[in-house]
Amino acid sequence: MMLAVTFTVCFFTGLLSHLIQHPPEWFFWPSRPIWLYRVTQGAHVISGIASIPLLLAKLWSVFPKLFGRPVVRSLPHALERLSILVLSGSAFFELSTGLLNVAQNYPWGFYFPQVHYAVAWLAIGSILVHIAVKLPVVRRALTRETPIHPEPTAHPEPTASPGPATSPAHPDGLSRRGFLRTTWIATGVAVIATAGATVPLLRNVSGLSWRTGKGTQGLPVNRTAVAAGVTQTARDPSWRLSFVTPAGTTKFSLDELRALPQTTVELPIACVEGWSQSAVWRGITMPSLLRAVGSRPGVDLRVSSLEKAGIYRVTTLPGEHTGDEDTLLALELNGEVLDIDHGFPCRIMAPSRPGVLQTKWVSMLEVL
Repeated sequence: MMLAVTFTVCFFTGLLSHLIQHPPEWFFWPSRPIWLYRVTQGAHVISGIASIPLLLAKLWSVFPKLFGRPVVRSLPHALERLSILVLSGSAFFELSTGLLNVAQNYPWGFYFPQVHYAVAWLAIGSILVHIAVKLPVVRRALTRETPIHPEPTAHPEPTASPGPATSPAHPDGLSRRGFLRTTWIATGVAVIATAGATVPLLRNVSGLSWRTGKGTQGLPVNRTAVAAGVTQTARDPSWRLSFVTPAGTTKFSLDELRALPQTTVELPIACVEGWSQSAVWRGITMPSLLRAVGSRPGVDLRVSSLEKAGIYRVTTLPGEHTGDEDTLLALELNGEVLDIDHGFPCRIMAPSRPGVLQTKWVSMLEVL
């Protein structure tokens, strides 16, 4: 039951993250509360980690049945065994690659988000097939009448002594209760050891939490300026931010941006790998910047980075966020000028958004 809960939470929060990053026309994601994505993505990673010991325990308990004979007794039995095979393989793939993604270790040649998303649907499909095949068995179990036992006689016949008491489950091994207790403990330890990456209250006790609090200016860095190839262009004194509207293009130097009214906001940055960290950001609110160029808050914006490669070098900032007073074109982080690894000269910081969409090294904003 718990594996079903954790796997379901992991699937739906992962689907939600995919839709936020690659939204279809019908999808809507709010900017409030500001911590919403932090919670959903943290739940995605934590539930995935919790699923690992639960999945291993489940496979251990059904392992002998996988080698039952005959291999195939009927068409429903064949479908059942095939669904178990696909489910086991896809579940192991999802959890193992997800764990490696958390550690930012990619020993494969495919693009992780697309393959991870596709295999998640494969896992859910195999679960649905398995449930469909098992429905007749479940129905019979639920409708079966409990047998009525005859009343005991007043003087039952004496029986032979059963001999020394033995464990009802495994005389020489772990009992069912002990097995479940061990599984619960292993799951709890795995969660507590890692949940500090996204749950501040557990930060001091999560020995295996990753990245949080580490990096320049007290904030982790996933993609450095060196990796993005922007060390020279970002520091170029001739850099200008281009703001394109239907009325024309307005260009701002860094000094001109600093001369605009500034706002300080505390916002969490939440990464798709599951870690999150609150920080104090200072810059120009997006509504005030839009008004400064003769546009209105609430329009969609295309955001372009100085970065020349990468799937997230161009992103879309929806109107829900451009109209939010907490959405900033940030110039400072934790009381200091943005470090180049955090997006100098300026970056987007919007509430309830994945870190990969908080574009760094912004070069152009375009009203759509």
